[in-house]
Amino acid sequence: MHRSPICLEDDIPFGKKSRTKNAIGCSLYWVKVVYGGIIVFSVLNLFTLLMLMEQPNLHGNAVKVTVGMCIKNSEGLVKKAVGSLLVQDFPHQLMELIIVDGNSKDRTLEILKESLTKTDIRVRIFSEKSGLGMARQMVVDMANGDYIVWVDADMILPRSYIFRLVTFMDGNPAIGIAGGRYAARIGQGVAADLENIVYAVDSLDGERGSKFGYLPGTEGSIFRVAAIRQIGGFDVRMNGAAEDTEIAFRMNQSGWGIVRLEEMFAESTRPSWSSLWDQYVWYGRGGHFIFHKNSNAINLWKMTPTAGFLAGSLRSPKAYLLTHRAIVFLLPLHYAFKRVAWYFGFVRAHFDGYGHFT
Repeated sequence: MHRSPICLEDDIPFGKKSRTKNAIGCSLYWVKVVYGGIIVFSVLNLFTLLMLMEQPNLHGNAVKVTVGMCIKNSEGLVKKAVGSLLVQDFPHQLMELIIVDGNSKDRTLEILKESLTKTDIRVRIFSEKSGLGMARQMVVDMANGDYIVWVDADMILPRSYIFRLVTFMDGNPAIGIAGGRYAARIGQGVAADLENIVYAVDSLDGERGSKFGYLPGTEGSIFRVAAIRQIGGFDVRMNGAAEDTEIAFRMNQSGWGIVRLEEMFAESTRPSWSSLWDQYVWYGRGGHFIFHKNSNAINLWKMTPTAGFLAGSLRSPKAYLLTHRAIVFLLPLHYAFKRVAWYFGFVRAHFDGYGHFT
């Protein structure tokens, strides 16, 4: 019959010698149990220590997504943008925020630092004076995440925006860039409302004047870091706009997928006609650089004022269905106006020699 190793008084046979032997046996048994327990406990502690030593730093290799902000002179907008980041429901210990300031002359940096005082997201702030191409590449070089979500100072993100973009990219390893959609914002003034409507309509099916389909901007988009590094990163020679279109074109040509998701974000557009003119002159300058680097990246006909007028005419009915505002029938003039500014910047860049070294 099987006997338990635990010694009970009833198990002790009669007789002094038997009781002595049994007592010694019980003592030896418990000594073995105690020492065995100590050895097992020590081995487990050592194993646990080794595992902890191999764990990645939560602010190093464990970071899943890097939020990149390249900003300049945005004191009136940046607080809301940062506020929308701080309430994201993506785990903050898996996020990092890298800010590159373009030598702001206003209170942008002061407001940023005040807004980020109590955040549990790791934040790093840098400065540069070489333009957007360099600023974005600085983010890429220092990013610890698998992805970069680009956020401009004039954007506001819904609470689950980053979570949904990261989830999509995790499930689609062949995608290099996934862009979001613009929400239509009305009531900001005629110039701003028309531009917001344009962005909202174009985000449904617009193609940004490319022969190759959808080439998104960085704003609100998520980029796969491995894909950016594979194609050589942003062109740091680009000190103006269109650095995002240029890298999206190379991403497309390298075989990476580029898609537009259903996730929406809000963006504040230029509030006046003069500021809108300046913006598109700047875009035209960047377009000139891209054209000299690879003429296939831009369809120059689509960027003419005539093509702009036609594009605005075609989009007006769709814009009306979206907003039910009569103002949308000014879109042909709005588009033509922007295309004139774009070509002005394009021609001026030509005479300045910007991009001729490519």
